[in-house]
Amino acid sequence: MPISVGDKLPEATFTRMGPKGPEQVTLSSLTAGRKVVIFAVPGAFTPTCHSAHVPGFIANKDALLAKGVDEIICVSVNDAFVMNMWGDATGATKAGITMLSDGAGEFAKAIDMVFDAPPVGLYGRSKRYALAAEDGVVTVWHPETTSGCEVSGGGAMLAAL
Repeated sequence: MPISVGDKLPEATFTRMGPKGPEQVTLSSLTAGRKVVIFAVPGAFTPTCHSAHVPGFIANKDALLAKGVDEIICVSVNDAFVMNMWGDATGATKAGITMLSDGAGEFAKAIDMVFDAPPVGLYGRSKRYALAAEDGVVTVWHPETTSGCEVSGGGAMLAAL
């Protein structure tokens, strides 16, 4: 069953690019005592993710921070090298959005948000969603219900906060 408002986020370990290369970071270290927004995409460089989802969070970043959000995190079932390059290509890294790899899809599995799309070569990917959490507890849950990112986009998250 997917996660919902009031649930504690499960522990997860992600990979990100650090100054010396890939490094591990735990979800609990990112959320403890903090208000974070996490959004997930099916894949880096895929059309909606690249042209709408990430840009929507970049556009709303300052307004989200003004609402007390400490960090905005993008998660995808891609490796840390791809997430790093994608963050550079979209301007997300420069904008201050944290790009994390859920390489094996363990977090997506833990919150029951995995899907396959064989016609386009996507297997074990994360469904599109956005959530807000305070001290690791989900306060806003926006699983996407459209073929775009209207429900899970930056503007929708801003409106919910």
